[in-house]
Amino acid sequence: MSERVIPLIDQRLVSVAARVPSVATAPSGLLGDSLGRPLRDLRISVTDRCNFRCSYCMPKEIFDKDYAYLPHSSLLSFEEITRVARQFVAHGVQKIRLTGGEPLLRKNLEILIGQLAALRTVEGQPLDITLTTNGSLLARKAAALKAAGLQRVTVSLDGLDDAIFRAMNDVDFPVADVLDGIAAAQAAGLGPIKVNMVVKRGTNDHEILPMARHFKGTGIVLRFIEYMDVGATNGWRMDEVLPSAEVVQRIHHELPLVQLGASAPGETAERWGYADGSGEIGVISSVTQAFCGDCNRARLSTEGQLYLCLFASQGHDLRHLIRGDATDEQLASAIAAIWQGRSDRYSQLRASLPPDAGQGQRRVEMSYIGG
Repeated sequence: MSERVIPLIDQRLVSVAARVPSVATAPSGLLGDSLGRPLRDLRISVTDRCNFRCSYCMPKEIFDKDYAYLPHSSLLSFEEITRVARQFVAHGVQKIRLTGGEPLLRKNLEILIGQLAALRTVEGQPLDITLTTNGSLLARKAAALKAAGLQRVTVSLDGLDDAIFRAMNDVDFPVADVLDGIAAAQAAGLGPIKVNMVVKRGTNDHEILPMARHFKGTGIVLRFIEYMDVGATNGWRMDEVLPSAEVVQRIHHELPLVQLGASAPGETAERWGYADGSGEIGVISSVTQAFCGDCNRARLSTEGQLYLCLFASQGHDLRHLIRGDATDEQLASAIAAIWQGRSDRYSQLRASLPPDAGQGQRRVEMSYIGG
């Protein structure tokens, strides 16, 4: 077993300046990358802070009390986020997911949700506005989020065993409070709710069946995510990955499953329904079964850097255009040029790379751009 090494790298510094092309690209509602993948999904990080210290995302040995987070002046304002989101929508984005860090730590987030909810797709339809959260603040905020225009939430929950959950979040936060947040979201009408469980072999894989039993029949979709080599600080090792096929096999042995079709183009989760009709689960297999081929997601960091892949080694700085004298048309053209040049497919290539190919490579941290 290889030694776990956690490098001290600030991934936020890796970027190139976005440029306005000499030939403008007027938005048409359909923008393809170099592999023909359309732009449909925008994930917006609203903060680089989180109140959890999960080892696979923000390990405490790196993100300690002395860690330098972005100053507030560096963060895009709600008006700036809405302005750039409007250009993405003009290019065909239909879904916006707010992420973090922990997005509910961003003060007055309801204002941003209201602004984004007022946008319309090129077909004149409301956007699908959703949010991913660790659930710690959800009980107190669910009703206000719904009133502001949020439609759905995805809650990260890595187990029901309180001791395991407290150990994984590494701040001694009780699982009962997250379950209360999920209940509050259901009561507020933020649904359908999805619960994401990152499965780490030898740490929480014994929680797979208890989680399945708990959420079966509740209307909540439980999704199991393979532990991924995102960023450079989580000490990822392949031997800690539990393949999704094994997750499905474990559940199917006790709770029979039937495979379901994809719910939408570019969907990351493979869907499985309970044979008795009492709901479904999903598995996200970015390590063992890559889904780069139809990936339609772009990611905007909290300080205005555009990333084209969860495993990106650099971002494209839009903030200097947003805060400069660039017009909306120029901003839209810059976004188009970046997306049209996109060729990212890291997960597909991972299996063919030499074992040490990723060592020393600088990749953006998941806590900085969301999952």
